[in-house]
Amino acid sequence: MGEIEQRPTPGSRLGAPENSGISTLEHGQKLPPTPSGKLISIKIQMLDDTQEAFEVPQRAPGKVLLDAVCNHLNLVEGDYFGLEFPDHKKITVWLDLLKPIVKQIRRPKHVVVKFVVKFFPPDHAQLQEELTRYLFALQLKQDLAQGRLTCNDTSAALLISHVVQSEIGDFDEALDREHLAKNKYIPQQDALEDKIVEFHRNHIGQTPAESDFQLLEIARRLEMYGIRLHPAKDREGTKINLAVANTGILVFQGFTKINAFNWAKVRKLSFKRKRFLIKLRPDANSSYQDTLEFLMASRDFCKSFWKICVEHHAFFRLFEEPKPKPKPVLFSRGSSFRFSGRTQKQVLDYVKEGGHKKVQFERKHSKIHSVRSFASQPTEPNSEVPKQSPQSTGLTYGEGAEPSGGHSCQQGRELKVSAEEHGPQQSPSLQKSPLGNKKADGAVTVMVEEEEEEEVVKDRTLQSKPPPLQPSTGSLTGSPHLSELSVSSPGGAAPANVTLSPNLSPDTKQASPLVSPLLNDQACPRTDDEEEVRRKRLPTDKAYFIAKEVSSTERTYLKDLEVITSWFQSTVNKEDSMPETLKGLIFPNFEPLHRFHTSFLKEIEQRLALWEGRSNAHIQGDYQRIGDVMLKNIQGMKPLAIHLWKHNEALEGLENEIRSSRRLENFCRDFELQKVCYLPLNTFLLRPLHRLMHYKQILERLCKHHPPNHADFRDCRAALAEITEMVAQLHGTMIKMENFQKLHELKKDLIGVDNLVIPGREFIRLGSLSKLSGKGLQQRMFFLFNDVLLYTSRGLTASNQFKVHGQLPLYGMTVEKSEDEWGVPHCLTLRGQRQSIIVAASSRSEMEKWVEDIQMAIDLAEKSSGPTPELLASSPPDNKSPDEGTAADQESEDDLSASRTSLERQAPHRGNTMVHVCWHRNTSVSMVDFSIAVENQLSGNLLRKFKNSNGWQKLWVVFTNFCLFFYKSHQDSHPLASLPLLGYSLTIPSESENIHKDYVFKLHFKSHVYYFRAESEYTFDRWMEVIRSATSSASRTHVLSHKESHVY
Repeated sequence: MGEIEQRPTPGSRLGAPENSGISTLEHGQKLPPTPSGKLISIKIQMLDDTQEAFEVPQRAPGKVLLDAVCNHLNLVEGDYFGLEFPDHKKITVWLDLLKPIVKQIRRPKHVVVKFVVKFFPPDHAQLQEELTRYLFALQLKQDLAQGRLTCNDTSAALLISHVVQSEIGDFDEALDREHLAKNKYIPQQDALEDKIVEFHRNHIGQTPAESDFQLLEIARRLEMYGIRLHPAKDREGTKINLAVANTGILVFQGFTKINAFNWAKVRKLSFKRKRFLIKLRPDANSSYQDTLEFLMASRDFCKSFWKICVEHHAFFRLFEEPKPKPKPVLFSRGSSFRFSGRTQKQVLDYVKEGGHKKVQFERKHSKIHSVRSFASQPTEPNSEVPKQSPQSTGLTYGEGAEPSGGHSCQQGRELKVSAEEHGPQQSPSLQKSPLGNKKADGAVTVMVEEEEEEEVVKDRTLQSKPPPLQPSTGSLTGSPHLSELSVSSPGGAAPANVTLSPNLSPDTKQASPLVSPLLNDQACPRTDDEEEVRRKRLPTDKAYFIAKEVSSTERTYLKDLEVITSWFQSTVNKEDSMPETLKGLIFPNFEPLHRFHTSFLKEIEQRLALWEGRSNAHIQGDYQRIGDVMLKNIQGMKPLAIHLWKHNEALEGLENEIRSSRRLENFCRDFELQKVCYLPLNTFLLRPLHRLMHYKQILERLCKHHPPNHADFRDCRAALAEITEMVAQLHGTMIKMENFQKLHELKKDLIGVDNLVIPGREFIRLGSLSKLSGKGLQQRMFFLFNDVLLYTSRGLTASNQFKVHGQLPLYGMTVEKSEDEWGVPHCLTLRGQRQSIIVAASSRSEMEKWVEDIQMAIDLAEKSSGPTPELLASSPPDNKSPDEGTAADQESEDDLSASRTSLERQAPHRGNTMVHVCWHRNTSVSMVDFSIAVENQLSGNLLRKFKNSNGWQKLWVVFTNFCLFFYKSHQDSHPLASLPLLGYSLTIPSESENIHKDYVFKLHFKSHVYYFRAESEYTFDRWMEVIRSATSSASRTHVLSHKESHVY
C-alpha cells in the first residue's frame, strides 16, 4: 500500500529489440524491477483448451502475468488479448494490468484464468501475424460452440468448413463426416453437416493460414462478431443487451442490433450504482443534449461494463496509453483505474517496423507447422498495409492526455473524453502526420476525476475551430435524437421509417423519460413562473390545504387498493396459482372498498373544484368546507367494516398458504418485483386500516383549526367521533397485523431461521452494530425481539439475505455500557447466560436507543414463562470464537460504505428492503418508528431542485415506509425512483445557499443534497413533520406519550 508503483512512461510503448515478447519499453530502457517475495502458481487456460501453470510473484501486477503468457506463446500482438476470470461474486471480469494479482484473484489455486481475445479490430487485415490470426480463429471457434457468435445456417456452415479445412486439410467426404461426428463446432450441427461438407469441397489447396484469414473475413461481417452481451433494461423495463465494440457502444434486443452510439457522438459515459448512462453530443441543428439510461443487474456488473468501455475507447481511439497524473501529496482524488498497454496504433507501428522475430508455432488440431510470415497471408491489393473496413471509417486516433491518478476509497470516478474529428477519417495504417513527429489533429483528451458515489466517462469538446460534420459511412447508426432512435440493420435492408423511443422499446413510439427525476435535472420541465401564477390564484385558507391533503392522499390510497384489486388479481387469474378459498378471502373484501373510495375521491375533487372557483358555481361559503363530505362518507364506510375485519384473516391466510406452497411463494415473489408493487405485498393488505387513522388525524386538524362557530365545525366534530369509534374497534387487530406482517417481512431477509413467526413473538428493533471480535470491529445486523436478540451478516448470495450467526436469549441477559473497558466509543457489553458479546453503535444516540429497547425487552422476557425456544434450523453458533470468519467479512469496501440514494424494486433479490437501508446507512429503526411512519404517510406535488441546478421541477411525491417515491404525475402507476430517508438530515436552507424561495426544505446525506419546495405554509409544515419522523426517530418515552394522546 505504501510503496511507490513504478509504471512505464506513456511514450515508451513502442517495443524493445532485446525482448521478443510484448515489451513496452523503448530501446535501451531497463525493465522495472520484478516484485520480490513469494511466488504463486496460476493456471491459464489457452485458446486451444490446454492449461498452463505460470509462477509469478505474489505482489506482481496483472501485466506481469499477461506478459508471461505472451512470451510463452512468442506472441507479438499480445495487446489484442486479455485474461479473464470469475471474481468472488462469480462475475467474469478482466484482469487489471496495474493492480496486484493477489488483490484480484483471491484464491489462485481454485481459479482458472482464461486467455482470450479482448479487442476485436474492425478489419482482420490489421492483424499482421499468422499466430495472432490463428488465435483469433480459435476464439471464433469457441464463440460458435458457445452460441455467442450467432448467424444464419449458411454462414455457420461456411465458417465451420474453413475450420475443418485448417484442421484436416483438403476435402475427403468420409474423413469429413467422421471428423464432424467427433467434433461439435456449433449446437445443432447435425442439421448442417451436408452444407459443411459441400462448402469444404470448394477449399481444396487452401493452407491453414489462408483458412484462418477466410474465417476472419466471413466472421467480421457478422453482427455478433466480437460481441459480448451485457444484460440490461431500459427505463420502461424492456430487456435489452449492451455491448462495446471498436466503433462505440451497441444496443441489442436478443441478438439483433437496434442501435449504436459511435465514439465520435458520445460525450459522456457514466454509471451510478447500477445505472449506466450515455450522454450524447448535441445535434448539429439543435442545442440540447440527450442522455440515455440503462439499468443493469448490479453495481459490479455496471462497473465492469464501464471499465471495458473505457479500455475499448482508449485502445482504438488514442495514439498512446493515457498518462497517469502525479499523486497528490495531501488528498487523493480520482480513480486508479485506467487503460494500460499499447494502443492499436502503437501495435500496428511496432509490428510494421519489424520489431519482432519470425518463429515457428504448432497448431493443435493440424499436422502442418507454420512459420509466421506475411507470405502466408492471401495476396490482396496492398496486403502489407491492411485496409480499413467500411465499419471502421469512424475510427480515429488522438493524443492521450493526463488522467488524474491516485487511489480513492470513494466510489466516484469520472473519465472525460474529448474527440473532435478533423478532416476525413482514415485507418491508422493509412493516417499519417504531415510533419512526421507532429501530433495528429484529432486530439482525444482523457481525464479522470472524482464525484461522490458516481462513476462517469465524459467527453468534452476542445475549444478549437469547429470541424465540418462528417457523414457516417459505416454500417452502424448514428446517435439518436431526443425524440427517437433510428434503426438500421447492417447486411440487410432496413425497414422504412422504423423508429424507436429513447427507452429502446420497440413496442411503443411514445417518448418516455430515460432518467429518473431523482437523478436528472432535465427530466421535467421548469415550472417556476407558472407555479407562481397558479399559487397566487389558489385559496389561502388552511382548511383548503387540509382538504387538498385529503384529496392527494386518497389518490395514493386508491392506487394502493388497485395493486390488490387490479394488478394482483389479474396476475393471479392468469397464473392460476392461488387456491379459490384464498381468492375468496382476499378480493371480495377489497373490491367493495375500491368502489367506495373511487366515489369518495370524486366527491372530494368536485368539492375542491368549487372551492377553487374552477366550476361554474361560484357560491361563497357553502362550498368552502369539507366536513360535510367527510361525515357523509365516513357514515357510508361503517357498513364496510365487515370487510375490514376480514383483512386479518386474509393476511394470515396468504402467509400460511405461501409457507405451504412453493409455487405461490415464487408467484408472490415475482409479483413483488414488478414496478407497480413498490412495497412488500403484504403491506398493501394493511392499507385500509392505516387509512382510517389518516382520516382521524385530518379531522383532528380540522377541528383544531375551525372555531366552534364555524359552519364546518359541527360536521368535522361529528365525523371525528364516527371515525374514532371505528379506529378504536379495529386498533387491536391492526397492531397484531402490523407485527405479523413485519415478522414475515423480516423472515424473507434472513437465512438460518426456522421458526421466526411464532405466537407471542414481537419485533422491537433492527439495525446495524459493530461486533468486537478477534479481527476487530465487524459490521453485523442485529434483530431484537421480545424474547431473543439475533445477530447476522450480509451473505454474498444472489438473494442478498442476511445469514444468522447466533442468538442471545434475553432471559437472564444484562446490558452494560463498556466504553472505558474496551476503549471503543459507544460500546455495550451484552452478557447472556451462555454467551457475551461486545457491540458498538455508530453514535451515542444510537447506543441510547439500543440500551433502552434491549432493557425493555429483557424486562418483558423476565416476566414471561421462561427461556426462548431455539430459533435456528440447526444448532446456533452461540459458542463461536470471537475471530469468526465468514464470507460476509470479505465484502468490498464499496459494499460496506456505499449509501443507496435510489433503491428501486427491480432487481431479482432483496437488496432494497428496510434491513438493507439500515445496513448501508449504519442506523437502526424500531417497531415504534414503523407505527409512527404509518400515521405519517403523505403525498402531493413538490418542486425539486438539485444542489447545482438552476430550475425547479414539479414531481408527484409519495412518502411512506421511511421513503420518498417520485412520480412524474399522480396518474402514473409506478414510481420512477425512490429515496430512502433513514440517515438523511432535514434542515432549512441557509442564506449562503441562495435559495430565494418560500417554503423550501433541504435533505442531505453526505454529499447528496436535494431541495424541495411546497406550495403553502401548511403543506411545508406537513412535509417537514412527516419527513422528520423518518430522519430522526424519537425516544421510546416520547413516542409512547405521543401514541397515548390518540384516543382509539
